[in-house]
Amino acid sequence: MNETRIHRTRLQAPAHQKAGDKLAPGALWRTLWNGKWLIGLIVAACLMLGALYVLAWATPLYTATAALALEAREEQVIELESVMAGLGSDQATVNTELEVIRSRRLLETLALELDLVNDPEFNAALRPAPVLTTENLARLLGRPASPSLSEQEVLDDVVLALLQRITVSNIRDSYVFRISAISEDRIKSAELADSLASLYMRDQLQAKFEATEAATKWLTERVAELKIELARAETSVKELNAQTDLISAETLMALNRQLKELRERAVLADITASEARVKTAKMKIAQEAGDLPAMAAAAADRELISALERIAQDEPVGSRLFDARFSELLTRLGIEAARQDTQAQTLRKSVAMLERQIESQSEDLLALEQLEREAEASRLIYEYFLSRLKETSVQQGIQQADSRVISNAMVPREPSSPRLGMILSLAALLGLMLGGGWVILREMAQATFRTSEDLEAATGLTVMGKIPTIPLRKRGKVLQYLTEKPTSAAAEAVRNLRTSTLMSNVDHPPKVIMITSSLPGEGKTTQAIALAQNLSGLGARVLLIEGDIRRQVFGEYFETQESTGDAFGLLKAISGALPLSEAVQHSKALGADILVGTRPDINAADLFSSERFASFLQQAREAYDYVIIDTPPCLIVPDARVIARHVDAVLYTVRWDSTPQRQVLEGLRGFAAVNLGVTGLVLSQVDPRGMRRYGQSEASGEGYYAN
Repeated sequence: MNETRIHRTRLQAPAHQKAGDKLAPGALWRTLWNGKWLIGLIVAACLMLGALYVLAWATPLYTATAALALEAREEQVIELESVMAGLGSDQATVNTELEVIRSRRLLETLALELDLVNDPEFNAALRPAPVLTTENLARLLGRPASPSLSEQEVLDDVVLALLQRITVSNIRDSYVFRISAISEDRIKSAELADSLASLYMRDQLQAKFEATEAATKWLTERVAELKIELARAETSVKELNAQTDLISAETLMALNRQLKELRERAVLADITASEARVKTAKMKIAQEAGDLPAMAAAAADRELISALERIAQDEPVGSRLFDARFSELLTRLGIEAARQDTQAQTLRKSVAMLERQIESQSEDLLALEQLEREAEASRLIYEYFLSRLKETSVQQGIQQADSRVISNAMVPREPSSPRLGMILSLAALLGLMLGGGWVILREMAQATFRTSEDLEAATGLTVMGKIPTIPLRKRGKVLQYLTEKPTSAAAEAVRNLRTSTLMSNVDHPPKVIMITSSLPGEGKTTQAIALAQNLSGLGARVLLIEGDIRRQVFGEYFETQESTGDAFGLLKAISGALPLSEAVQHSKALGADILVGTRPDINAADLFSSERFASFLQQAREAYDYVIIDTPPCLIVPDARVIARHVDAVLYTVRWDSTPQRQVLEGLRGFAAVNLGVTGLVLSQVDPRGMRRYGQSEASGEGYYAN
């Protein structure tokens, strides 16, 4: 073999990892467009079901609406503070009232007033029982039937059914509520809406009456208690005034100012005494050192400084004056320090006495003020509750609801549901979603190769040709078709494959070319015959060998002599029983020699592994310009891998949109496992319309060359 097959096959993971490419906008749109007929069929089915539901199955329902307005202005007939204030104007209040209207308590009252318990529309127990029910299943299984419902449980079920038929909404940026009721009877729907609106207003009045009555009772009891508390507080104030000698708050403030002054004087005396002691210590330190200038500086006295100047002038009287003055200053400082200490102690005693007096007076004053405040607070509370009691008693006869009806429900003329237009629109939308989803899921589950780019990306090998499907029902017409239509897309594709194969190794063009595939029926035999015909058209000597000796399908493509017994064929040529020139047959339609396969007595793989097969193939190299071998599928038998050891080029055929990716990769791994490389891939039986759907028509050139 030459260098054409030196490279190893680079295998990647299956193309499932490229699912993201299928979800690209362009590819997604093409996928949906390709499945447009399926999507249209599903949409049509959904539309038919929708129309059937509206016209035959659905029960017409009527909707009536009443309107209420909340009185959020909080107006009062008499300017009295109400026990229950009018409704506020915030969104929380509006939302609260919405829930009040839909409350189970109001709906239960509505069900009782309109006797909905005996209405089959709201009481499911009164409707005709279906054939298949849980009760019937329980009887068939031998289980005890469920006990009958109590009156309250039946009422609860009616309220749940009514809750599903009542809708309360608020008009945006307003205090207007819409109460909508749905019923199978158009008159009943209006009656439900109006009755609920009236019931809501009555509930508001009842709530106010009950609140006012409860408040009056409570206020009466509370006023009596507060009156007793007020009398008790006033008595406590009088008793404290009689038991203590209290001063006024102004006098207590004057005592506090006096206390502050005494504290300041005591602190000043302590500071003066401390300064005198410090000065005395400095003077004694200077005296002990005998430093006259330092003594004079520490004393800071003019006379002492004057005496020091005389000493400096050697006057004898200067030393006496200096010593006498210095001793006098020390004595004075000691006396002053003692006097300031005594004064500070006296002042601190006065401060302590004054503090005790102020503390005693303050406690009495605070106790008195506390009792007076409590008495005043009790008086104010008593007066307030007494006033509220009188106001509440007056309000019992002037309560009014916080809402009013602004529009009664009109009896509807046409059913509100089901709406044919809306049902059909939803059905169409559902059909589009189901159809589109089905088409996309089918595309995502696709595990075959449709484009050469995907095939190259998954295998790492070059796609050397794309052979379109030849529009024939019989294999015997293939050669006639290629001969009569040399400009057809198939003929041009074979020429492109021939060029790519011969130029796969420019220095050593391949002479022996083997064609194989993963599975049967992928078009490898048709491809081998077409390539042989194309090469013979160049004037070359071409030998076509039927390597698939187990099936022997050459007879379906062109007329060959029966190879029975020891007449002729591949086995005779390999064994040497016949010379190669006598074992072959010449086909005029093909323009080349054919060596048909014969069924051997030994295993085919053993035959192709023998030295005799290698010698035979060498003779074929010398006798012909090109040798084309059609081999069995590589995943079925090992013949292809055995023959590949002796050839120059291996073409691996993959059927378009048919061969599973996993099997293609498995077949290529089989060649790589025995250190055999594949020259290139061929995408066979390509559907031109399918290629156009996947944006490959221009690249393939099929539209340009088709006749």
